[in-house]
Amino acid sequence: MKKHALLASIALALAVPASAAGEKHDHAHEHKPMHGGVVVEVKDMDYELVARPTTIQLFLRDHGKAADVSKASAKVTLLTGTEKQEVELKPAGDRLEATGSFKVGPGTKAVAVVTIAGKPATARFTLK
Repeated sequence: MKKHALLASIALALAVPASAAGEKHDHAHEHKPMHGGVVVEVKDMDYELVARPTTIQLFLRDHGKAADVSKASAKVTLLTGTEKQEVELKPAGDRLEATGSFKVGPGTKAVAVVTIAGKPATARFTLK
């Protein structure tokens, strides 16, 4: 019986990341939006998604400083109700960006797959 309890504890620990459980982690930067978007942290990098009906922008910060996105790319999948839209983002100054017509609003979910130096990272957002 103890084996099952241990396995259940491990499964729960793996399923709920520290940030979702409300635990604090110790580092010198905050995860506040700097561009009016939604911020998530993945592998010590902050991703801020700014989604507007005509522009999708993704800002990356590494330990509080803007990351070099000049050779980065991203694919964002927007899920609004039953509608799905995929968007390719390209470097535009200090951010990755796409322009067009996007169905976004409170509750829209977005999944960004960002590739930097050949290494992909996935960030998940829920728009407010």
